[in-house]
Amino acid sequence: MAEGKVAFELVSPERLLLSEEVDMVVVPGEEGDFGVLTRHAPMISTLRPGVIKVHDGGAVTEQIFVAGGFAEVTPDRCTVLAQEALPVGEIDRSATEQRLSDAKDAPLAATSDSETAACELRIKVAEEMLRAAG
Repeated sequence: MAEGKVAFELVSPERLLLSEEVDMVVVPGEEGDFGVLTRHAPMISTLRPGVIKVHDGGAVTEQIFVAGGFAEVTPDRCTVLAQEALPVGEIDRSATEQRLSDAKDAPLAATSDSETAACELRIKVAEEMLRAAG
């Protein structure tokens, strides 16, 4: 690994989206965004719906929307296991608007608190995906 770089891997259930050495990764943690540089303290965090920003060469080189998941950080590596992940440039705005509309209709049919919570999460994911799309 190059001096000052952190190994970053982003994995979704479908595929390995990214595996490279970068200067920094900014991750949407459940309790707020956090940046990962080399020699970061070890930690594990849950993720909220948002955008991972990959920094290299003084610029943001990748932006990837994640719907949630986990991040594991060691002094030389950041691994993100995402429930769903998609490069921001590949977000289909009209499909995401439909996804949000469908998600907003779903709570009407919910019959338990856990179903209602799942519906609310789908709404939040769709709203954050739309925000990421711009």
